Amino acid sequence: MLGFLIAAAAGFLTPQLEGPVAGPIVKTLEGHFPIAANERRLIAFMVALLAAAILAAAFDSGSIFGITIGAIVGYFGTRIFEALKKVIEGRREQ
Repeated sequence: MLGFLIAAAAGFLTPQLEGPVAGPIVKTLEGHFPIAANERRLIAFMVALLAAAILAAAFDSGSIFGITIGAIVGYFGTRIFEALKKVIEGRREQ
């Protein structure tokens, strides 16, 4: 369960890692091959997921499945929350 929570936090923090973490990596990689603008967030997500996997392994907590699901839920968490909120509000209005 701890691995899931660590990965969910990593997924949630991905947009904040895009500048300070993915920026230097992109600058380094651009010398070797082109990086598209939309790939910055992907690189930030990969770094966050790698950090989550290392922390989960260090705490000996979580499975690969739990870490993957946690990262996905963390990354899309605010959008999922807003969609569920609209569904609930729509049911109240009926």
